[in-house]
Amino acid sequence: MARRATVLGASVRAVSEAGNETVTEAGNETGVAVRRVHVGCDHAGFELKEFLKRQLTDDGLTVVDHGPASYDAQDDYPPFCLAAAQAVAADAASLGVVIGGSGNGEQMAANKVDGVRAALAWSVETAGLAREHNNANVVSIGARMHTPDAALELVRTFLRTPFSNDARHVRRINQLAEFETTGIIPSVG
Repeated sequence: MARRATVLGASVRAVSEAGNETVTEAGNETGVAVRRVHVGCDHAGFELKEFLKRQLTDDGLTVVDHGPASYDAQDDYPPFCLAAAQAVAADAASLGVVIGGSGNGEQMAANKVDGVRAALAWSVETAGLAREHNNANVVSIGARMHTPDAALELVRTFLRTPFSNDARHVRRINQLAEFETTGIIPSVG
């Protein structure tokens, strides 16, 4: 299934396989880019997910939990992270947070979903740049890498940072989207 997404102005325009078009404006008067956040994790991220859900709900956001519903030391991240990523791809007015021990596998899983640009954040700067330069719609957090408060700061930074809409970043995102559709590497220059 090919994905097609272009960045236009301060919005993201996505055209589905059926030709339906969705335009989502970035930002609002509170400085929070979205009001709905989809979350998913594995056992290593379960406690952090629960903490983030409480904090983000207190921030006035709607948090949609894609699991797991309870701690299970034997669970696997793909079902939960893929479900959260699919929900973000289907809900252009939302962003997503996936959480695991390091965040690496969770980011990889999320990036398998058409329409998702997931970024691993390990500092406030990378969390902000994921949105500002790459217009990421999912952030991945390593629960074993950060304290809960530090992870919350990463997530809040990600959620509050708008896409810059700088022409060079728009061009690069469009090059990736075109490659995903055609499989042709963009020309240099």
